[in-house]
Amino acid sequence: MLSNFQVQPVFCKFTKKIRIMEYPQLHFTGQVWRPPYEASSQLLQITSGCTWHRCKFCSLYHGTPFRMSPISEVEEDLRVIRQWQPRARRVYLTGANPFALSYNRLMDIAILLRKYLPHMESFGMFARVTDIAPKSVEELKNLRHMKLDSINIGMETAHDPTLERMDKGYRAADILAQLSKLDEAGIRYNLFYLNGLGGKGRGVESAEATAEVINRLHPCIVNIVSLTVFPESRLYQEVIDGTYEEEPEIERLVEMRTLVERLKIKVNILGHHVSNTVPVTGALPYDRVAILRELDNAIVRFPEAELKDYRNRIWHL
Repeated sequence: MLSNFQVQPVFCKFTKKIRIMEYPQLHFTGQVWRPPYEASSQLLQITSGCTWHRCKFCSLYHGTPFRMSPISEVEEDLRVIRQWQPRARRVYLTGANPFALSYNRLMDIAILLRKYLPHMESFGMFARVTDIAPKSVEELKNLRHMKLDSINIGMETAHDPTLERMDKGYRAADILAQLSKLDEAGIRYNLFYLNGLGGKGRGVESAEATAEVINRLHPCIVNIVSLTVFPESRLYQEVIDGTYEEEPEIERLVEMRTLVERLKIKVNILGHHVSNTVPVTGALPYDRVAILRELDNAIVRFPEAELKDYRNRIWHL
């Protein structure tokens, strides 16, 4: 954890002397992640680590146990933010899934946000599908009233065999039930689809099952990220043992193509993550033809070995 102040020597060209400057620091523990479209948001830690820590493929929060930030710590950070960013309009709450906090705890934090940042227009965070379940639609509406306007959810897939194998802790029916509550409450949400997660030969059925569920919902963005297995993950050992075979790169492009082709709702596609060998972005249904054409060209043009070589050079996400 960072200390409250960072001490830094600064040379003054006028006095020709070195001054010791103290800069207040926020409390960040372990890894800090945020979606690319939250780049201009003020970050505030209210949790660190993940409540689940069992997804076989995940290494994002490796070595960081789940921890709730004490309210006193959150308030201390908000004082610093008020001093340095008094007109902050957007706040993103960090941690793998801060939405796991109880409704009452989230309301307390929302009240503090409004107290210290009167110009704030909205805030958001990450969530697991299961984090939504304990909260009623009425409670979700109250959080929306307190300016919670968006949640990012690592759905990964709606293919039940893959969800079970990867130990996600929920099924496709849970995705549909819980995200429908967000629709009813008026809270926008963005989904993450993990391309290639099903393994060799399972990509198309994973994409088809996922599109079937998403078509019954109203997400704002579907982020497409391609599975890259790192040594810190449980899945890495299964790859070594030969009990899990990674989906070939061309099959991944076919899987991505299937997802885009099967999605029938209006939704933004963001597939320009570093893990994708062929980046694609667009708004469906308007850009569907262009995206499919780009993927079709890549499937014909690029050899498997070249795409695999690219993936092998990804050292971290």
